[in-house]
Amino acid sequence: MQIEFLGTGAGSPGKFRNVSSLALKLLDEINSVWLFDVGEGTQHQILRSTIRPRKIDKIFISHLHGDHIFGLPGLLSSRSFQGGTEPLDIYGPKGIREYVEVSLKISASHLTYKIRFHELTSKTNGLIFKSDKFSVYAAPLDHGILSIGYRIVEHDHPGELMVDKLIKLHVPSGPIYGRLKAGETVTLDDGRVIDGHQMIGPAQPGRIVTIIGDTRKTENSVKLAQNADVLVHESTLSKSEAKLARSHYHSTNVQAAQIAKKAHVKKLLLNHISARYTGKSVHELEKQARAVFPNTKVVKDFDVFDIPFHKF
Repeated sequence: MQIEFLGTGAGSPGKFRNVSSLALKLLDEINSVWLFDVGEGTQHQILRSTIRPRKIDKIFISHLHGDHIFGLPGLLSSRSFQGGTEPLDIYGPKGIREYVEVSLKISASHLTYKIRFHELTSKTNGLIFKSDKFSVYAAPLDHGILSIGYRIVEHDHPGELMVDKLIKLHVPSGPIYGRLKAGETVTLDDGRVIDGHQMIGPAQPGRIVTIIGDTRKTENSVKLAQNADVLVHESTLSKSEAKLARSHYHSTNVQAAQIAKKAHVKKLLLNHISARYTGKSVHELEKQARAVFPNTKVVKDFDVFDIPFHKF
């Protein structure tokens, strides 16, 4: 599991930061990539990465401001040209279907795959997707227009068969190991009964990633981020501009750090950085946030972060 940032800027493209988009790369887990927001130029950023558009099968949109969706029609069209045939799911606030369908219709764009839309509302608060390996939860934030935060939860991995213990018990290898791994109770040729559940180690806890787009500081961010391995949170402005951030329905770096601390997350990645912060001022953003939550990083375009499993 990895996060790759394709655009980390706020409002409009800049020389050093493109507008919002990030990829949650689940290639080892389910051989797919999930995108969160698709700002203008996202497909150009993807060309500079190792991401293959046909691997993208889910797109989650935080809200309908242009710097988060203007790259969507182009990306969808290119996915067709580049061999994408599998269905694609798009989650986002009500209106995302109309935006995509009108854009494709007016531009006479014809896709080689089906789009399944999942429109969310201000009443959305809870599970929006579940598979055998992942669940995704969503809740409204506070951004003037409807903005959605997302919590991605990997399901726990079953414990490993304790082979060393079986060897010490002189349990013969082969099909018996498979049955014990499945939790069966097996009677051996010598009459001993082995309970498979007692031969399996503890489950490996799944990982949690929370992605908070544009918003003021809000309690829903804390709920979505609770005990997350990684929290990606917008950080448009510095703590000295808290009034400006509030008036524009955004968060400061320190407010994001306060969310991370309250939610007991493991790592905070500050995203959606105003173009006014470059060079030393970016380091100052990070320093201010670290004073509240030490494990903080201000991200830049093309940063990639591995999300490791918990250590026992």
